[in-house]
Amino acid sequence: MQPATRSDVIYLDNAATTAPDTLVVRAMHDALTEHWGNPSSTHALGLAAERALRLARERVAARLEVEPERVTFTSGGSEAIALALLGTARQRSRPGHVLVSAIEHAAVLRSAELLGREEHTVETIPVEAGGYVDPDRFASLLRPETFLVSVMHVNNETGIVQPVAAIAARLRRTHPQARLLVDAVQSYGVLPTRLAALGAHWLALSGHKLHGPKGVGCLVAARGVTLAPLWGGGQQEYGRRPGTENVPGIVGLGVAAELGKGNADLLRGATDRLVDTVLAARPGAYPLGERSRRAPHIAAVALPGLRADTVVNRLAEEGVYASSQSACGQRGRAARQSHVLAALGVPMSHGVLRLAPHRWLDEQQLTHACAVLTRVLQEARA
Repeated sequence: MQPATRSDVIYLDNAATTAPDTLVVRAMHDALTEHWGNPSSTHALGLAAERALRLARERVAARLEVEPERVTFTSGGSEAIALALLGTARQRSRPGHVLVSAIEHAAVLRSAELLGREEHTVETIPVEAGGYVDPDRFASLLRPETFLVSVMHVNNETGIVQPVAAIAARLRRTHPQARLLVDAVQSYGVLPTRLAALGAHWLALSGHKLHGPKGVGCLVAARGVTLAPLWGGGQQEYGRRPGTENVPGIVGLGVAAELGKGNADLLRGATDRLVDTVLAARPGAYPLGERSRRAPHIAAVALPGLRADTVVNRLAEEGVYASSQSACGQRGRAARQSHVLAALGVPMSHGVLRLAPHRWLDEQQLTHACAVLTRVLQEARA
């Protein structure tokens, strides 16, 4: 099914958010009009909502090959991440050591800051020049008191895939008491994200990165892994996340999870062609990270001497929507560089163009997007 997008624009900003699939929209409409009861109520309307909730949980769990009760629905990926990090720390009776990679999403970094204020020692894992965490370097930072690690699966600004399975193997071998959170918001549906295969204790997902709705996500836990809720309230979500569930949003997430994001080979072909177009149009431009380490659907190209916002705005005038960095950190930080780009050593004078095509981009649209990219970049002045 096609998404509900304007036909006169070419959208290459799917790392920021995705257009909802029409099947998702229909399922959410049905949930709003037919399953609007409280899923905790015991009458017929409540039971209907509870069945819709249970089906969505089963759909998410099936894709990740876990039991449904290990899925905790949240308000999005950020809350899922906070629940894993803060919920784990609050089970401890004494401060410990936390490791987070330097390129994590702001949701991880801000939660890590809170852990630091609660007297835990928080340390950053540097990344290599190619934008990935080296498992050996990670292992050298482990301490006897390390109890929590967070490394994302696919970076949201560069598309670089992190070796989380190798990191998990090191952690389990030397620090079996420690827990690993993997932010899979950008990888789910494109790369294999089975919890067991990655070796993670938790995966965090977000609906609006899957052609589902905003305002809903989930935390998926490995068997036997427990955590404390972030606030008091009812016993919804097995007592892990109080508050009446967002049934329409959760229904939409379940459908989106079942649909997946699409063909990885097609996405990789489109992304590679867009990157090659930028490299050909702008002498001196270079991709961030090796192509072999990049996910199929996200890429970033540095543009020495060009302002990223100028390029992005000019592309938008031509009906091609791209971005320069994470949408979550853009507001209020125009004068500051992204922490991800800083970790990779990208100079402040280099603009960066992020390209993230979607699964419905056809040949005609891709060809037009490449033509616009070429014209805008060749006309841009340093």
